[in-house]
Order: sequence, then structure tokens, then C-alpha cells
Amino acid sequence: MRVEKYIVFKNVFDCIFAGILFLLLWPLFLSIAIWIKLDSPGPILFRQKRIGKNNEVFEIFKFRSMRLDAPQNIPTHLLHDADSLITKSGRFLRNSSLDELPQLYNILKGEMSFIGPRPALWNQFDLIKGRKEVMVELLKPGITGWAQINGRDEISITEKIALDEYYLKNISLLMDIKILLLTILSVITKKGIREGTVDEAEDAVVGPPMQEKEERCI
Repeated sequence: MRVEKYIVFKNVFDCIFAGILFLLLWPLFLSIAIWIKLDSPGPILFRQKRIGKNNEVFEIFKFRSMRLDAPQNIPTHLLHDADSLITKSGRFLRNSSLDELPQLYNILKGEMSFIGPRPALWNQFDLIKGRKEVMVELLKPGITGWAQINGRDEISITEKIALDEYYLKNISLLMDIKILLLTILSVITKKGIREGTVDEAEDAVVGPPMQEKEERCI
């Protein structure tokens, strides 16, 4: 299947499958929402500005997993004592990646795909610039992607860009199936997840303060 035709198929499949999952999983959505409200004060959903296809800004949705007093504008794996900022419900949601479920709505809106590069924060300038240089910006961001199953929180910005470029050049149905299966394995083994301080300069987020708080993404 030619790349252009596969991307059209991929977009249609994403929309249909996301709709089916919404219908099947609404009891789970409701249960999680109730648990979050009972566990800690604050909204059920977490919203944040991200960079999507063609570098357009969109708002990503996740189930809230952190306290309202968590530091702003810092990825969770860069926080000191991040564990103390994660709610009880949030810890389970993050470990199981169920916090990502509301992104089905982003897929239905045409802003995201199931498989693709994870959307950058609006102020991750090095990542945005690097992706633009290798044309990764032409892809819709995904809930999971090639970089996420090859390091997740453990890789630098440079490595992430290289992995995103590899996906762009090798995108196919078989590639996406491989990523999906490896993502399931990664979630089960919790491979590549870090919730604490790291010293990698390339992982730093640069930019003015923002209202939303950054949370880990698969």
C-alpha cells in the first residue's frame, strides 16, 4: 500500500475505531471520573497546549493525575520528588496509561492519531525545530509512537527526533501494528517511565510560565 493511500486509510480507521472505543468504554470513563473527583479536589480532565500537524497548536486532553499545586511548565520526569505530587488515582492511571484515554476525543477531532510522534509542548522549541527540519511536522501526533517504545522518558531530544524521522520514512500498516504491540508490552513492563529528577540538559523545557501543568505521556 502506497504511503499516501495508507495515510488516508489510517485517518479513516482512527476516526472509526476511536468512535467505537468511546461507545464501548464509557462505563470506564465514568468510573475513572468519579474516582478522580473523590480522590482529590480539582477538575477531572487535564488540558494542555501542544503542537500538532504542520506545527498547529491544539489542546490535548488527559485524565488529571497530579495535584493542583504541582509545579507548572515542567515535565514530570524532571520534577524533584514527583511522587509526592501525583494523586493516588493518578498513580494507577499513569502506570496503566489510562490517563491517555481522553485523547480519543482528540482523534475524533482529527488532531491526533493512535500512532505517531508524541505532540510536543508549545515551548519545547528544540524538539519543534528539530522535527521541522526532518519534516516530522507533516505527521499527526499520536497517543503512542516509535520513540515511546524505544525509550519513552529515557531518551534525549536528539534521539527522539531521530526516532520520529525513522517512523516518518518507514510508516506502514505493519510498522503501526508493531508499535501498537510493543506499546502494550511497554505498558505492562512500565519500561522507560521516570517520575523524578534527571540531569539531561536536552530534556529541559524552555519558555515563559504557562497555566497548564505538564504530565508524563506514553
